[in-house]
Amino acid sequence: MKNPLWKRLPKELAADLGKYLVIFLFMILSIGFVSGFLVAGKSMVATYDESFDKYNIENGNFEYKDEASSEAVKAIEDEGVKLYENYYYEKIVEKDGDESTLRIFKNRTDVDKICLMEGAFPAAEDEIAIDRMYAENNGIKVGDDLSVDGQTYKVSGFVALSDYSALFQNNNDTMFDSVLFGVAIVTDERFESFDKGLMHYSYAWIYDDEPEDEKAEKDVSDDLAKVISQYGEVEKFIPRYTNQAINFTGEDMGGDSIMVETLLYIIIVIMAFIFAITINNTIVKEAGTIGTLRASGYTRGELLAHYISLPILVTFVAAVIGNVLGYTVFKNVCVAMYYGSYSLTKYVTKWNAEAFVKTTVIPIVLMLVITAWMIYSKLRMSPLRFIRRDLSKSKRKKAVKLPHFRFFTRFRIRVILQNLPSYIVLFIGVTFAIVLLMFGMMMSPLLKHYQDETLDNMLADYQYVLKMPVETENKDAEKYLVTSLIYKTDIRDEEVMVYGISDDSKYSKVQPADGEMLISDGLRDKYKLKNGDKITLDKEYSSDSYKIKVSGVCTYPAALAVFMNEKTYREMFDVEEGYFSGYFSNEKLTDIDEKLIATVVTEEDLTKVSRQLDRSMGQMFYMFEVFALAMFMLMVYLLTKLIIERNTISISMVKILGYENKEINRLYLSATTWVMAVCVILGIILSQVAIAGIYYVMMKEAISGWMTIYIAPYIYPAIFILAMAAYGIIAVFQVKRIKRIPMDEALKNVE
Repeated sequence: MKNPLWKRLPKELAADLGKYLVIFLFMILSIGFVSGFLVAGKSMVATYDESFDKYNIENGNFEYKDEASSEAVKAIEDEGVKLYENYYYEKIVEKDGDESTLRIFKNRTDVDKICLMEGAFPAAEDEIAIDRMYAENNGIKVGDDLSVDGQTYKVSGFVALSDYSALFQNNNDTMFDSVLFGVAIVTDERFESFDKGLMHYSYAWIYDDEPEDEKAEKDVSDDLAKVISQYGEVEKFIPRYTNQAINFTGEDMGGDSIMVETLLYIIIVIMAFIFAITINNTIVKEAGTIGTLRASGYTRGELLAHYISLPILVTFVAAVIGNVLGYTVFKNVCVAMYYGSYSLTKYVTKWNAEAFVKTTVIPIVLMLVITAWMIYSKLRMSPLRFIRRDLSKSKRKKAVKLPHFRFFTRFRIRVILQNLPSYIVLFIGVTFAIVLLMFGMMMSPLLKHYQDETLDNMLADYQYVLKMPVETENKDAEKYLVTSLIYKTDIRDEEVMVYGISDDSKYSKVQPADGEMLISDGLRDKYKLKNGDKITLDKEYSSDSYKIKVSGVCTYPAALAVFMNEKTYREMFDVEEGYFSGYFSNEKLTDIDEKLIATVVTEEDLTKVSRQLDRSMGQMFYMFEVFALAMFMLMVYLLTKLIIERNTISISMVKILGYENKEINRLYLSATTWVMAVCVILGIILSQVAIAGIYYVMMKEAISGWMTIYIAPYIYPAIFILAMAAYGIIAVFQVKRIKRIPMDEALKNVE
C-alpha cells in the first residue's frame, strides 16, 4: 500500500521553501564547481600524462660549458641512452619599457616536441613563435612585433613546449615565472645566425630501456652523471624525476583535486547537520502527531524515511543539476584556470564516472548517514512519550540555575542554553567559513609582505655570478664567494646557497665571525633548526659533502642560505686566495664580457615567487573570499531562522503578555547576536591556529624555498566587521519574521 506520508512532502517543501531553496542553490553551486573542477582536472592530468609519449618528452637533460665531443657522445650513449642536441639561447625582450627573458630553441621534431596552440610555426627568419602563457601575461598577440635583443620579430604563433609545462628558468627556483620568463622557437636559419659564444650546450636524453620506477631511475641517472662529468664541465644535470619544469604541473594538479573534494565533503556534512537539527525541531513540533501515527502502527523506519526524504531529494536534485553545470559551464571556467597557470598542450575533455561518484553518490550517502543517525535516536522513544510531548532524554530536566542578573540578561541566557545544539553547529560552520575567508584575504598581503621583505634584505641591486673570476673597474662592485649545495630531505632535495662574505662588506648586513655559520630564517623555520644543530649539505654532481653547524640565524627571505665570512668559506671549500665567485653591486657592470657572466640576480629574480603566485592564484584568492562570505551568510540565515522557529510559541506568548516587537528582538535576536560575536572572535582565533598548521605543511611539501607566514593586522578586524555586517543583513530578515508571528500561535498549542 502506498505510504500516505509521502503526500505531506510537497506541503512541507512549500511551507519551508526559503530554507530549502537557499540550501538547494548553494549545493548546486558547490557541487557544480567541484564537478567541473574534477572533470577539467582529470582531462588535464590525462592530457599531461599522454604528452610524455605523444611529444616524446626527455628522460633528462644536462648542459656542458662547451660543445660535447663525438667521443663524449659515444661514451654517454654506451650507457643505454640516446642523446639529442637541445641547444638554446637566452635573450632579452623589451616591451613597453620592461625587460623579460626568452629561452629560444629550434623547432624540435625528435624529442620534447612542440604543440602549436594558435597561429603558425615560424617560416621566415624574422618570425618567432612564443609560449602562449608568456604571451598572455605580457599582452602579446599573434602578428605583433617583438623586440628581442634589439632585433624585431613578428610573432607567428603561440606554442606550448612539452618540457616546459611550468616555466621554470632554473630548476632550483622556488616558483616558476611566466611573466618575466618564457620559451620560444625560431627557424633553423635564424638560430644558426646567433652568436655561438652565448649558446647553451644542452643535451636531452631518452633511455633505451625505461627504468621500472623512480628508485631505479635515480640509480641509472646517478651512474650516467658520473660518465657525463668525465667528458666536460657540467653546468646542469637534471633527470626527469627532478625536473620541475616537467613535473611541477602534474604534481600540483593532483593536489588541487584532493583539496576541492575535501572542501565539498565538509560543506555537505555541515548542511547535513543543519538538516538534522531542522528535522529534530520539526519532530518536536509534531510530537503529538508522531505519537498517534506510531500508536496506529507506523514503524520507526517509515517515519525515518519520511523525515529524511526531503534532505536526500534536495541533495540528489542539486547533485544532478550541479553535475550538468559542472560538465558544461564550470568545466570551462576550471580549464581556463589551469591554462592561466600552466603552459599546457591542447587538451581533450575526458568524461569519467569518478567525478559523478564523488559529487553525487558520496554527498547523498553523507547526507543519508548523518541525518538518519541524528534523527533515529529521537524516533526510538515510545509512542506515549510522543503523545505527552515528553522528548527529553533525561527523566527530569532541571533548568540551570542562573545568577541574579537582570531579567533580560537571564532570558537571553535561557534562549542560548535551549538552542545550544544549533549554536554549536553555527560555531563550527562560522569557524570553517572564517578559515576560508582568512586564507583568501591573507594571501595577497602575504605575497606583498614577502616581496617587501625580500627587497629590504637584498644584498645588492645586482648580484653577478661569474663563470670565472674577472676584474671590473667599477669601484661600487664588491667581490664575494658563493656555492650552491643540496640539502637532501625525505620530501625533496632543497637548494641552499652558501655565501662567503668579506669582513668589511658594505652590502651584507650579516657579519659572521671566524668559524660562525649563520642560516637564513627560512631554513630555520622550514626544517625547525636551532643553534647547535648540524646539517649535511651535498655538492651537486659530486660526492663531496659538508657539515654545517648552526651558529645563529639571520634575516634573508630571498632564499634558503648559509652565511659565513670569507676566511671560513675558503677553509671549508678549500678555495685559494684571490678566487671569487662574483660581485655585489648597486650599479650595472658594463665592462665584463657577457660570455663570462653565468647569471645576474636582480630585483625581478628575487620577487618572482610572489609575482607568479599573485598572477596565477589571485583570482582563486578572491573566489575563496566570496565563497566564504556566501557560506557564512547561509549558515547564519538557516540557523537563526531555525532558532526563531523553535521559539515561535514562546515569542507568541510574550506578545500576548504585552511585549512589543522591539523588546522581543532584544530578547531573542540579541542572544543570537551575543553568540555570533563570540563565535566570530573564537573563529578568528582558531582559524589563525588552523591556518598556521595548514600553511606550514603546504609550504614544506608543495614548494622549494620558504615564505614566512604573515597575516596583515587589518585582516582580523576586517573579518569581524564583515561577519557582523553579514549577520546584520540576515538579522533584518529575522526581525520581519518575528513581526509576522501571530499571538494565536501560542493558543493553538496549549497542552
